[in-house]
Amino acid sequence: MIELRNLNKTYRINGVVKHVARDVSFTFASGESVGLIGRNGAGKSTMLKLIAGTIPPTSGQIITTGSVSWPVGFAGSFHGDLTGAQNVKFVARIYGVDTTEMIVFCQQFAQIGGHFHLPVRTYSSGMKSRLAFAMSMAIPFDTYLIDEVTAVGDASFQAKSSAILRDRLKTSGAVVVSHSPKLLEELCTSGVVLDNGRMFYYARIKKALEHHDHLMKGNLPPWLS
Repeated sequence: MIELRNLNKTYRINGVVKHVARDVSFTFASGESVGLIGRNGAGKSTMLKLIAGTIPPTSGQIITTGSVSWPVGFAGSFHGDLTGAQNVKFVARIYGVDTTEMIVFCQQFAQIGGHFHLPVRTYSSGMKSRLAFAMSMAIPFDTYLIDEVTAVGDASFQAKSSAILRDRLKTSGAVVVSHSPKLLEELCTSGVVLDNGRMFYYARIKKALEHHDHLMKGNLPPWLS
C-alpha cells in the first residue's frame, strides 16, 4: 500500500509556480496495477519520484507498506567510476538480496558483454538503460514504479523486458506512467488522472483514458463539467 496524505508538491519555473500535488490524499492499494495518466508537464514522473522518496514533498506525507522500487530503469543513480558489477553489488547490499545471484542475473539480462566490468562512465546511454532495467527486475518488489520503461533497447530487448515485467506483475502491484494507451490497458486494471495538482481515480483503466482524452481535446469529461 502507498498512501498519500495531504500531499503538496510545488516548484517554480521561470517565476511561475507549478503544482504537482495540491493537498492530495489517495491510496494505491497493494497488488493493484494503476496507470498514472496526464498531459505533458502534469508531473507524472515527479509523482513517481515522490513515491520513490528520491525527492521530498513540499508538505504532507507518503506512507508505504511493503517494498517499493525506485523508478524502473532509472539510470541516474549509477556511480560512474564503479563498474557495472560493482554498482549491482552496491545495490544488492542496500536491499539485502544475494549479491552473487543479482550480479549473475544482471549480467545475463543486460547483455552488455565485457562492459559489465568496466566503469559505467564509459557506457552508452543504451547500455546504462539495459543495466538499470536489469537491476530493477533483479529485486522482487511489492510495488514497481514504471516510467515508459518498456521502450528501452532494441526490439529484442524490449520484448524480453516486456515479458519479464508482465511476469513480475502477476504477483506485485505497480504504478505505471506511459503515453501508450495500449500499454496501459495491457499492464493496468485501474487508472489515476493527474491534472493541475489533483488526482482522479477510476477503477477501470479505460475510463481514466477517456478522461485523459477529453483533457487532450481541451475539455473536462462530461461527468465533471
